[in-house]
Amino acid sequence: MEKIKMTTPLVEMDGDEMTRVLWKMIKDELLLPFIDLKTEYYDLGLEYRNQTNDQVTFDSAEATKKYGVAVKCATITPNAARMPEYNLKEMWKSPNGTIRAILDGTVFRAPIIVKGVEPYVKTWKKPITIARHAYGDVYKGTEMKIPGAGKAELVYTAEDGTETREVIHDFKGAGIIQGMHNLSDSIESFARSCFNYALDTKQDLWFATKDTISKKYDHTFKDIFQEIFDAEYKEKFESAGIEYFYTLIDDAVARVMRSEGGYIWACKNYDGDVMSDMVATAFGSLSMMTSVLVSPQGYYEYEAAHGTVQRHYYRYLKGEKTSTNPIATIFAWSGALRKRGEMDGLNDLIAFADKLEAASIRTIEEGKMTGDLALISTLEHKVTLNSEEFIKAIRETLEEML
Repeated sequence: MEKIKMTTPLVEMDGDEMTRVLWKMIKDELLLPFIDLKTEYYDLGLEYRNQTNDQVTFDSAEATKKYGVAVKCATITPNAARMPEYNLKEMWKSPNGTIRAILDGTVFRAPIIVKGVEPYVKTWKKPITIARHAYGDVYKGTEMKIPGAGKAELVYTAEDGTETREVIHDFKGAGIIQGMHNLSDSIESFARSCFNYALDTKQDLWFATKDTISKKYDHTFKDIFQEIFDAEYKEKFESAGIEYFYTLIDDAVARVMRSEGGYIWACKNYDGDVMSDMVATAFGSLSMMTSVLVSPQGYYEYEAAHGTVQRHYYRYLKGEKTSTNPIATIFAWSGALRKRGEMDGLNDLIAFADKLEAASIRTIEEGKMTGDLALISTLEHKVTLNSEEFIKAIRETLEEML
């Protein structure tokens, strides 16, 4: 068959370890035989990030602004153990954090549903999408150990030199304090990304914080969301037949556990970090979780929600076959290709992305899967395949569908 044409490149961000190996397999088996693939390539592998003093990460984010759509492989965020392993100049920051900051985006994570992998929460029938604010709070926190008795204060010094003070605590002995912040501009971007994504996907949007306790910090989030919704989105939501509502985070958790799913749950940075892993695990597996960074300007960056699968990579280096699940990475590619097709009016590319996802799901539902899914699948007849065998099985299914 003739290869599907593309008119505008995707930004392609390569990554690390086992996911980098899968990245090449996916391109060779599932993309290049069918698409005249156009990408602007950036190597975000840790070695090249170190070589370029992390400039490649900044360049890839700027390219995403230029082209509008990116697809990213999982990358290493180095810790102390990685310093000698990769001979690093310094402990480079998370590429995801850098890219999120530059694109001013919100991360949306949703599980991939397949028959035979049943959610641990029996009421859940539809995916739950977590929208995670990607700036500030404890991730930009300033911390201090208090050695003994004394007074700790928050101090704001205005440009004209005037000061505003709030007592944190009068310490009678040792303790700890933490200062954290957020920005109104970032919260506004978070709100608009959530409202736009809800309209794009025709899903209800929930937002939850703890404003009853945090009467200024969390209440500001609540107020900004409500003001933007009332001014810009209320009529659009009514026309789309979807709703937005705010509730407390503990009430949201209770509602989520009793619900059928099928909505977007917007969370502050830390809440989203925790709840996305909870939702992914409760639906079956973190390797079956999609992730897309969406900016209010309309930039999209698709990736897998999981890491680089370090343990499997060390086995791979010894020449062993691994049964690493590539589904989330495949769906990162399909999501990016679909969005590129939508932006460029390429119906063939959109249809291919849909079929690639359908072929991946059908392969699993026919009983062919990787080891992580075989352990939790309720299907009676199933066979465990290594990564390469599984990707080739998806190709066979895809070729039948095409």
